[in-house]
Amino acid sequence: MSAPASPAAGTSAAQLARRRRHDAWRRGWREFRRHRSGVAGLVVLTGFVLLALLAPVIADAEGLSVTRAQGGVLQPPSTAYLLGTDDNGRSVLTLLIWGARVSLLVGLMATVISMVIGTLVGLLSGYFGGWPGALLFRLTEWFLVIPFLPLAIVLASVLGRSLLNIALVIGVTSWTSTALLIRSQTLSIKERAYLERARGLGAGHLHLLRRHVLPNVAPLVFANTTLTVAVAILAETTLSFLGLGDPTRVSWGSMLEDAFRVGAITTGSWWFIVPPGVCVVLVVLSFTLVGQALESVLDPRLRERR
Repeated sequence: MSAPASPAAGTSAAQLARRRRHDAWRRGWREFRRHRSGVAGLVVLTGFVLLALLAPVIADAEGLSVTRAQGGVLQPPSTAYLLGTDDNGRSVLTLLIWGARVSLLVGLMATVISMVIGTLVGLLSGYFGGWPGALLFRLTEWFLVIPFLPLAIVLASVLGRSLLNIALVIGVTSWTSTALLIRSQTLSIKERAYLERARGLGAGHLHLLRRHVLPNVAPLVFANTTLTVAVAILAETTLSFLGLGDPTRVSWGSMLEDAFRVGAITTGSWWFIVPPGVCVVLVVLSFTLVGQALESVLDPRLRERR
């Protein structure tokens, strides 16, 4: 009869698992650093995240109040107002800093909702055959053919104007691409030999999904998340520009809507419309670059093409 495993053996196994994870992260980071565009995008994103987190320290929240504005109407940039003022006399720089918090927050919230729905639908439709998988796949196709913007406008109008509702609308209408991506990967994974062996040993569907299928599609979900954030931020900007955002919060989209409403283009008030537009472009581009770099790191087939 063999002797039971000692605690030291269990500890060494745990240490070995941690060492392997650490080595995997280190290899992934080394591969990521080879993508200069991805590193540049990560640097820009880090700057915007720090700007959003430190907004209360950098810019006083009282500067958002219309009643306490001290600047002139659409005043050009000066030493007192580095990016000029809006139509209410508020500092555009202050609005830009605080708007970063709302735009990034809504984008991340919508991405979480979208990834959860897309991952669940993709896993279940790819793993289960028969009518459950077919029904979920048809549901995905149905959402895919519906134009995003009209559906988002209708839902935002029905649910009301708030940050949570906007995030919910974007998340519910932007999960289809993730579901199709996860479904195709799941269809490939479920035919592999180790899953057949696990089924032969009596493993149930929940065990197979949780221990074998989901860990294999997780890197793909992680890489696709960064791309989805870019789409969500752009969607939030679009809905806010159309007047469907939270009227009590300042975001980059609401700044563009205000600038368009007061005719900033026709009056030559470029400082009111250019900064939020540039910020949206930079954040969306940065998330896209980081997402493409992560796809190359996590997908060996893409690394072989380089």
